[in-house]
Amino acid sequence: MQRIYYLASIAVLLVLVPSTCAQLNTLAVGLGKKYFGTATDNPELSDAPYVAQLENTADFHQLTPANSMKWDATEPSQGVFTFSGGDAIVAQAKNHGQLVRGHNCVWHNQLPSWVTSGGFNNATLLSIVQNHCSTLVGHYKGSILAWDVLNEILNDDGTFRQSVFFTTTGTSFIQTALHAARAADPGAKLYINDFNIEGMGAKSTAMVNLVKSLQAQGVPIDGIGVQAHLIVGEVPPTLQANLAQFAALGVEVAITELDVRMTLPATPALLAQQQKDYQTVVAACRAVSGCIGITIWDWTDKYSWVPGAFPGQGAACPWDANLVKKPAYAGIVAALS
Repeated sequence: MQRIYYLASIAVLLVLVPSTCAQLNTLAVGLGKKYFGTATDNPELSDAPYVAQLENTADFHQLTPANSMKWDATEPSQGVFTFSGGDAIVAQAKNHGQLVRGHNCVWHNQLPSWVTSGGFNNATLLSIVQNHCSTLVGHYKGSILAWDVLNEILNDDGTFRQSVFFTTTGTSFIQTALHAARAADPGAKLYINDFNIEGMGAKSTAMVNLVKSLQAQGVPIDGIGVQAHLIVGEVPPTLQANLAQFAALGVEVAITELDVRMTLPATPALLAQQQKDYQTVVAACRAVSGCIGITIWDWTDKYSWVPGAFPGQGAACPWDANLVKKPAYAGIVAALS
């Protein structure tokens, strides 16, 4: 009888171990993925308890600077570059043997006014894009695993976003940015990154067609970044098939900005569904060999971008604002176990 009780106790412990002791990057790398990682931002690096977990490489083997490599942070005035914010995060990663994803070279948002209101003609704006991408990527040569060279260049209907770049240069800025990035750091993987391309639809089809077009033209393109800013209970059922569709193009696929937001307040039912949703997303990446890694868009609700962008919503990360693991963490573990 004592032996039966002992064996039962061991069984209970084995059930509990995955959600309490297993760690995210250790599990992901064990499955052949390159990393499990997180975004971070410079103001957070002064929060000692936060940094202690950020440095936990058993959970996080990769960091993405959330803001400090964007255009407004790196070239606030034409031809005047500032890299201190990005340098700090790269140093933080290097000090702990973590990989870095560069984010990003060209985006319609967080642009300084000299870019948006400069009234540049086609040739001048293309030279500005070339110089920005070349200088930014070149500064971090050898330090960056992959760059989101182009960020959010598609509309949800699959057309190109009417950014200052597209309205001035058509699609030429896309090729210019990718060629400049490749020349500046031949060792970095070059990605196009976007949201609402998690499931199959007009936007994901447009991404497939864009990558095929770039490949046919000999333009360097190595990966598709699937942001995965999702809503509780609304993970697209075609996620895994879509990741496989992207990988079939011969490029890498990565989940680059994962979070799963809910309407506040968080309830046990919403947190249970969030756990399932995180598990579903991570399991989809696990099932597609070409999906090389997963990055959450910061790991704690304390620093989530969601409440600021979506009033009344939040609780999107796997740790709560007190740095305590939520059920979502166990969902990720289950998907990787």
